[in-house]
Amino acid sequence: MKKLLAAALTTTALVGAAQAQEIKEFNIGILGGENAQDRLNAYECLGGYVEEALGVPVKMFAPADYNGVMQGLLGGSIDMAWLGSSAYAGVYIQNPEAVEPVLIKVNLDGTIGYHSIGFARKDSGITSLDDMEGKVFGFGDPNSTSGYLIPSIEIPQYKDGITMEPGDYFGDVTFVGGHEQTIVAVNNGDIDAGVTWADGQGEWEDGFNNGALRKAVDAGLVDMNDLVEIWRSKPIPEGPIVLRTALPDDVKTTMTALMDGLYEADPECAYGVTAGESQGFRPVTHEMYESIVAARLSKAN
Repeated sequence: MKKLLAAALTTTALVGAAQAQEIKEFNIGILGGENAQDRLNAYECLGGYVEEALGVPVKMFAPADYNGVMQGLLGGSIDMAWLGSSAYAGVYIQNPEAVEPVLIKVNLDGTIGYHSIGFARKDSGITSLDDMEGKVFGFGDPNSTSGYLIPSIEIPQYKDGITMEPGDYFGDVTFVGGHEQTIVAVNNGDIDAGVTWADGQGEWEDGFNNGALRKAVDAGLVDMNDLVEIWRSKPIPEGPIVLRTALPDDVKTTMTALMDGLYEADPECAYGVTAGESQGFRPVTHEMYESIVAARLSKAN
C-alpha cells in the first residue's frame, strides 16, 4: 500500500508540474550534415512517437548549419537535439544552464566514440597527409567536432611543418559547409581531401557501420571504392542528446525514456536517427565532454 501511495503521489506531482509548466508543442532540432529533406525524412518516424508520448504537436527544424540548432537551444525555440560534442561544448560555453545532456549513442561493439576520418579520391594518388602538401583541404562546419575542431588540433601534430593556415602546408584550407558537402566535394574532385565522421567500424565499402559516410552510401551519393582513408583521429566522445533545461521535469523524463528505448521499439527508426547501425543510446553526463569544452576554449584563445 505504501508503494501504491508513493506512486500515486509521484504521479500527482508530475501532473501538477505539467499543468504549471504546460507545453503546447515540442520542437526538435536536427544538426546539419546532410541536406535538410533527408534529415527531416530520417526523423519523421521519431516525430510520431513524440507526439504520442507528449500529446502535443511536434515540429522539426533542420537549419543549414550547426549554429542554427545551437542558437535555437540557447534561445528556447528548440527543445531537443542530438548534438556533436563540439556543438554541445559551444552551447555550454555560452550558457551552462541552457541544456542537459541525457543520452549518448552506443556503437555495435559497445563503445561510445567515433573518429574524424580524412579521405581523398583513390585516383588522386593521395594516400596520407604526406601527399597533401600544396593541395586543397576541406573542413565541414566550424561547430563540427570531427569536421573541424579535432582535426584542426590533431592534423598539425602529424608532423613538423603542417599548419591549418591556407597556403602554408596545404595549398588552401576551406570550409565546405557540412559532412555531406565535404563528401560530395571530395568525390567530385572540387577539393583534394576533407574530413568527416564515422565510427570507424565495419567495412570501408559500406561507409563503416555508422556515420556520415554510411549515410552518403545509403543515399547513393558515393561509391566508397572510389575513395581512400588518408588520416584518422584519436577516438572522440560521441555527442549527446540534449534537452532544454527549462522543460518540465515530466517532459524530460518522458523524452529520455522514449529516446533510450527507441532502438528496441523501432530499430529502423533508430537507424535513421543515429545515422546507421548502433545499439541505441545510454545515459551520459556533462563530465564526458569536459575535454571537448577545454579544446574548444583553447581554439578561442
